[in-house]
Amino acid sequence: MSADEATQVAEKVKPSLQSKYEQEIKQALKERFNIANDMAIPALKKISINMGVSGAVENKARVEIAARDLGTIAGQRPTIRNAKNSISGFHLREGMPIGCAVTLRRERMWHFAERLISVVIPRIRDFRGLKSKFDGRGNYTMGLSEQSIFPEIPFDRIEFQQGMDITFVTSAPNDEQGFALLKALGMPFRTEDE
Repeated sequence: MSADEATQVAEKVKPSLQSKYEQEIKQALKERFNIANDMAIPALKKISINMGVSGAVENKARVEIAARDLGTIAGQRPTIRNAKNSISGFHLREGMPIGCAVTLRRERMWHFAERLISVVIPRIRDFRGLKSKFDGRGNYTMGLSEQSIFPEIPFDRIEFQQGMDITFVTSAPNDEQGFALLKALGMPFRTEDE
């Protein structure tokens, strides 16, 4: 197999959102923000998905069920998160499992982002757009109230509704460039008048 054929095979495997970023969005961001160095162009670095499991103190099996669902959604095995402190009012002891999380990078990140933008977000009931509140460093976190909007999770297998936080970590130096990157990728942010 020649180098050209190997490149063509690698191009076929790439998610279409990643190809769109490399071929169109990258150059548009470079021109819009007057960026001289190609390494300074805002890029998506990773996506972190976090589930804090309600009721994990009373029922330890809920964390395992949430981890199974999160693994199905992300296509990667999540890590179990344990409590760092004891809180007697919540009957919580240090070291108890209370949630799960997964961090996606490279191809898995692009596949998940593409699926989230094109399939999952349109399935949200009464959706009017995402709030455009960034963290001050170009990163964006959105919350979902239930895992059932992901098509990978069959309705008959859902034992309890579980929400999650999805964080898009970018290399953008500020919120303006982070917003421009995610908007170009297809994130359906609310318009100002809504």
